[in-house]
Amino acid sequence: MITNNIRRLRFENDEMSQAELARRADVTRQTILALEASKYSPSLELAFRIAEVFGKPLEEVFTYQHNSG
Repeated sequence: MITNNIRRLRFENDEMSQAELARRADVTRQTILALEASKYSPSLELAFRIAEVFGKPLEEVFTYQHNSG
C-alpha cells in the first residue's frame, strides 16, 4: 500500500489547491483527489513530478507499506 502526505504538503505550501497541484504535475484535479483519498497509486513518473512540485524527496511525499497477508 502506498500512502502519501500530499494534503499536508499542499497546506504547508500556501494552501495550494488540488487544481494548482494538478496543473503543475500535469494531471487532472480528480487524479490528485484520488491520490489524497488513497484510491489510486501514482505511476513512478507522477510520484517524482509531485515530489518535484513540493521540492521534496520522493520518500517525504510517498511511503510504501508492505501488507503481509
